[in-house]
Amino acid sequence: MKDLVKTIINELDTTLNSINEKDADAFVKLVDEANEVFCAGAGRSGFQVKGFAMRLMHMGVNSYVVGETCTPNITDEGLLVICSGSGETKSLVNHATKAKEVGAKIALITINPQSTIGKMADVVVEISAPSPKSAKEGQIKSIQPMGSLFEQSEGLFMDIAILKLMEIKNMTSETMFGRHANME
Repeated sequence: MKDLVKTIINELDTTLNSINEKDADAFVKLVDEANEVFCAGAGRSGFQVKGFAMRLMHMGVNSYVVGETCTPNITDEGLLVICSGSGETKSLVNHATKAKEVGAKIALITINPQSTIGKMADVVVEISAPSPKSAKEGQIKSIQPMGSLFEQSEGLFMDIAILKLMEIKNMTSETMFGRHANME
């Protein structure tokens, strides 16, 4: 097991350290400046972005998960954060199209910055974590199945973004606990 842990940690280290810092800072700035943040993803990327929405809520940010029954409409003051490895998932392309129609900003976390959503996005954070099947020459080839490396990396990237936002907003984990659910 220890060998697998070491290999996976090395994959994550390589992948996260390859993220363009200017893109990461632009992502954090968009989130910080948004009046509302709408989060969308499909499959395991959807689970990751829901965690991001929850942490934003803990910070006092108006954050929502697209598709939930209590999610309001997006306006030109909103930001749509999409997590999509391909950037081509039909439902997410539809969400991005709607966001653009109303003048909202879009941030995409993806493997594929040249995707349909990537071309619509105001900020694209590229995570170089292709699946073992789609890895090209010179790219990291994960030992993990399917999109695991991307999904883990996007989750960790969003946790890093939360740390940067906490610094900007002068927040601590203790202050955020004040908004933690008390009906569990």
